[in-house]
Amino acid sequence: MPLIAIVVAALAIGFEQLIQWKYGPLGIVALVLLTVGIKARSAKIGGVGAALLVLLLAQSG
Repeated sequence: MPLIAIVVAALAIGFEQLIQWKYGPLGIVALVLLTVGIKARSAKIGGVGAALLVLLLAQSG
């Protein structure tokens, strides 16, 4: 079980670094808002985070 937790944590950190490298600090803010919104079950906060990520993805493509 601890091995699975370590692998999941490593994947999460890797994903966060990828977002920060590609989209900068605003990407991290959007990811944090989305994560907090999901954990808090707040549709408004999660929606803002998701919208920011979509805007960043649309802008870079």
